[in-house]
Order: sequence, then structure tokens, then C-alpha cells
Amino acid sequence: MTTTTHSSHLEQNLLMNQLESILEHDNQLDEIGFIHPSQFAPLNEGSDAECAEEEAGLEYDDRVFWHRGHKLGISTVALLPLYKAARAAFFTAMQQCASGGEEEDDDLLKHSRALVLLSTDFATAWNSRKMVVSRRREHALLMDELRLSGLVLSYAPKSDQAWSHRRWVIKMIACQLSNLQDIMEKESLLVEQIAERYKMSYRAWYHRCWLVSYMTVEQMSHVLKDSRDWSGLHAADNSCFHYRRRLLLALLKYSHCEHGSNAFNYCSSSEVQKIWKEEFDWNESLIKRYIGREALWLHRRFLSAYYTKQTGQDQNISTFIDYELHLIQSCTRKLDDCFQDDAEAQVTHAATYALWLGKQVAHPQGSKLREFDLKTLLNDSSPEKILLWKPLLGHDN
Repeated sequence: MTTTTHSSHLEQNLLMNQLESILEHDNQLDEIGFIHPSQFAPLNEGSDAECAEEEAGLEYDDRVFWHRGHKLGISTVALLPLYKAARAAFFTAMQQCASGGEEEDDDLLKHSRALVLLSTDFATAWNSRKMVVSRRREHALLMDELRLSGLVLSYAPKSDQAWSHRRWVIKMIACQLSNLQDIMEKESLLVEQIAERYKMSYRAWYHRCWLVSYMTVEQMSHVLKDSRDWSGLHAADNSCFHYRRRLLLALLKYSHCEHGSNAFNYCSSSEVQKIWKEEFDWNESLIKRYIGREALWLHRRFLSAYYTKQTGQDQNISTFIDYELHLIQSCTRKLDDCFQDDAEAQVTHAATYALWLGKQVAHPQGSKLREFDLKTLLNDSSPEKILLWKPLLGHDN
């Protein structure tokens, strides 16, 4: 029994050493996946001279690991043995690091890297890396941490620890560099790639919203324009529009600054008004193109709320209400039967927008919206919600 256990530990440690060798050898590794054992044979058939050159100096069990083109595949059967070995090596390194030097730090970084790749939310391992990085404060080490967290997010985009660690690293980099433009561009690309591959990418978009506080006005304006095409192709994704609202609010905040020392921290009110107008027009084009998308109507509420609060003249409000009423009427017309579900959703969203806007605008400007036949529209588009509509519309029957 003892001999069998010892043999098992040796095998686990051998696999862990092979994994750590691959990670040390390929510092451009950008994706990890977990593969069923039956898939290794066909994958290994694709080996060629270029792959052999890439693998020069590396020895590993090709029934457990597949490594090509900066991609790493790990057999699902080996995950538990690898985790046990990495966990044991990590805690041993933790004990040695308490009274050790740089060499012990390197061992801790090596073993904790393997551990977080196998158990993405192992908080103690992530925190140990923060401890070492805080002690050294080397820029190259910080960039390595960004690569590691990006590698984890390539297959575990909902890892709270990986996102949290990434934000901590960016804070550390911000203390060393005044311009984070390159970092911002790479982070934006990372979020969009994750959002393309995985639905409900709340953590990724939260991370991108958090980055806004590190942007200059020029970067905010650029990202707002640059991300328009992507957002237009994801009209049902409320997260990307929430991000746009965060950018717009940040620009609005800068426009209210009274003491802008330079172009990097000041945005004029006229520029913000222009940006807001462009966002309004773009939002309208999306509403007409992609019918029945609630995220677009919610975004319009945000834009309208700002406009109605900032515009003090009755004439401007009246013109705005007339325009919005025309949009609502155009979106409540019947469409072809093949679009029936989307058309019904469009009518509901347009009518509820009219109901919301009518309550935002004081009398008499909002009377046109309140006189609009919302009851018939809402009851026809969503009869199952008739009990909900009545109190909102102010009808007793």
C-alpha cells in the first residue's frame, strides 16, 4: 500500500514538473484547454518540423499534454493528480518563502502559477503572488501577472479572482506609468474577445467599466467611437451599452469641471453636447434596424433623461417630445407576420418608453405623450400584462 502511494506521488510530481516546464518554456502561451484522452491521438498526428522546433528542449507525456502554437491542452484525466501535486508544492513553497530569499520567491511564483491554472479561484495562491510582486515591484513581473490572468480568463472568464488580480496589477502599473494607453487598448480587446465567445460576460464588462477611471478624455472619446461598430453588432447585449453610458457620464463629469488645466483632463460642454447628439442619432438607427431589442430602448432612456434635465427651455423640450413621439409612432406600426414576435416586443418597448418619458417631462410638454393611446398599444402587444399596465397608465378599469 505504501509503495503504491509513493509511486502515485512520484507520478503526480512528474506530471507537475512537465506542466511547469511547458509554462516556463513558452512565455507567449495564450490559451489553455482541457481535452478528453481520446482526442490526443488525432491531435498529435498533426506534428511537423516547425512544431518539433518549437518543442525543442521540452519533454512531456503526449498522452497528457498537447502543446502547439502557444496553445496548451491538458488531459481531463490528469487534472486531479496535477492539482494535488501543485497544491502540495505550493504550500511547501509558502513555508520556505516565509524566511527565504529571491530563490524561494521564484519557487512560490512557479508553483502558484500551476495551481491557479488548475484551480482558478484559489485565493491563497493569487494572494501569494501579490505578496511577491509587491515586494519586488518589477515592471516585467507585473506584465507577467497580466499574461497569467489573461491565460486563466481564456478558459475561465467568470473567475472572480483572476479579474480581481488583474485590476490589482493595473493599479500597481498605474503607480509606475503615467500613460496607460497601451494597457487600455489591450484590456478593451480582451473584454471584446471574451464577450464574443461567452454570453453573460458581466465580469468582463464590469472590468472594462472600472478601467474608465484610468482613461484620459481623449481615450474615452476614442473608445466611444471605436466601440460603436462592435456594439451595433450586439444590439441585444445591455452590458456593452452600460459601458457606453459609463463613458458618457465620465465625459459629462469632465465637462462640468471648472478648472481644466489641459486637454487631458478637460472636455468642453459643446463637445459633450455633440457626442450626445451623435449617440442619439446612432441609437435611433439601431432601434429601426434591430426591432424589439430592449437594450436599445433602455439606452435611449438614459440619453433622454440627460437631455430633459439639461434643457431648460420649453421650446426645446417641445421639439424634443415631438421628435420622440414621431419615433414612437413609427415603431408601433405593424410589420410582416414573419417578424411578429419582434414587432410585438418593439411595440411594447416603444410604448413603455413613451410612458416613462411622459412621467419625466413636466406639464404641459409631456401632455402629448400622456395623450398618446398607450393603453391600446400595450394591451394589444402584451395582453398577459394587462394588470401591470393599468396602474402604470393611471386607469381604474
